[in-house]
Amino acid sequence: MSKRTLISASMALTALLLAGCASVPQPADPIPAPVREAMKAQGLPAESLAFVAFPLEDAQNASARRAWQPDLSVRPASTMKVLTGIVALDRLGPNWRGRVELLAGGAVKDGVLDGPLVLSGMAHAAFDWGALSTLLREARDGGLREVRGGLVIDRTHFRPAREDVGLPPFDEAPEFPYNVIPDALLLGGNLLQLQMQSDAQQLQARWNPAWQGLVVDASKVQIDPALRCAQWEEGWKPATVAADAGAVTVRLNGRFPANCRHVQALQLIDRSVLAAQAVRQIWTELGGCLDGEVREAAAPEGSRVLASHQAPPLAEWLRGAMKRSDNALTRLAFLQVGSVHAQAAQFPSTRAAADAQVRDWLRTHGIADASLVTDNGSGLSRSERLSPALLAAAIQVALTKPYAPELVAGLPLAGVDGTLSRRLRGTAAEANGRLKTGTLRDAVGLAGTLKDARGRLWVVAAHVNHDQAARKGRPVLDALMAHLAASQ
Repeated sequence: MSKRTLISASMALTALLLAGCASVPQPADPIPAPVREAMKAQGLPAESLAFVAFPLEDAQNASARRAWQPDLSVRPASTMKVLTGIVALDRLGPNWRGRVELLAGGAVKDGVLDGPLVLSGMAHAAFDWGALSTLLREARDGGLREVRGGLVIDRTHFRPAREDVGLPPFDEAPEFPYNVIPDALLLGGNLLQLQMQSDAQQLQARWNPAWQGLVVDASKVQIDPALRCAQWEEGWKPATVAADAGAVTVRLNGRFPANCRHVQALQLIDRSVLAAQAVRQIWTELGGCLDGEVREAAAPEGSRVLASHQAPPLAEWLRGAMKRSDNALTRLAFLQVGSVHAQAAQFPSTRAAADAQVRDWLRTHGIADASLVTDNGSGLSRSERLSPALLAAAIQVALTKPYAPELVAGLPLAGVDGTLSRRLRGTAAEANGRLKTGTLRDAVGLAGTLKDARGRLWVVAAHVNHDQAARKGRPVLDALMAHLAASQ
């Protein structure tokens, strides 16, 4: 072969190779353009975002999958509630019910209990003051009149019985409802309603219900005419609590708007004191007599059930917990999942047993759990972690289960209700996304399902972790959901 022939062949081969390179499709940017623009506008780096999304009907098609850092272990914030809800619905069942029992810790003769009255909680999610009154009335109507052994409050269904004791507060507002650490009794949500009403000079405040021995003092609160009623929380300062043999006094501090009325649930009264005052007052109003001390302990061996009150089915109250992102109720579900573990007694705590349950569920369904770190199951945690891929895979599995309708119905509907009622309005995602929100100071997230323009159902899990996530991350996630919902 001549030199000229070799050169011609070489040139032809080079042209063919170049043509071949030109014909190879270049990978598209995994972050959609609208999302890139939103991140640029918010000043967030690409490294702060992690997501995975795929059409459910085409889940095995890699080309249909949209992802960026899907295996990154991130702070999930309240999107963690989706995983807890899935495992709870699977391991407990949608119709599982918690309950509270009233027991006689001794013999009853001629209407007199020669022993303690026992109030025993077993993860009742809606045991309010009305339910307590109904329970006590049932015992009173059954003939019990006098209790001589005091009151035992039994929270031992979970271990430890009270996780709140000695635990440092999550943030600077431990008295507000989102910070409630549940126990197996959870009477009144461990909260008491504070009714506040002001005129131009002073604030009047009272508890509702107004249990005896519980006093609120608002004399130190300053009326601020420049503060609007909707801004009342800006003037709030932590209250001080003082207890003596006669009463528990809560002294309010800070500023409050003029001519304003507001009702706020707070956990300022110790939960055992609150339970004791409520039981004593209701029992007395029913014509009964209760003598003796109040103590927290397990029910005495041989205690007999006098009355029982059941919670609504899990699916009912979990729906409300997901819609409004209720930390306490989700934590309650997480603990209950742990309490039914086959080897629950062998774990150091109910929470550790719950972690084992979640991991067992994931492994049973072929989902790797390396990215997972659980704490309390609600996402209100500095330590909880998971990856978007893990969460999306769990949602994908859950959508094949009999309880899928209950799970999906509990997720906020974009632009319509729950924690998404004011988001994604006017976008293709409005009324098409059922997504659990999540917000911490340094983490935001969205996870659930989304219908696109072709009617395909997508599974999505997306998170922004950044020290400015709470202020800047939502527009990024909303841009992603709007983009996916508009997909053809």
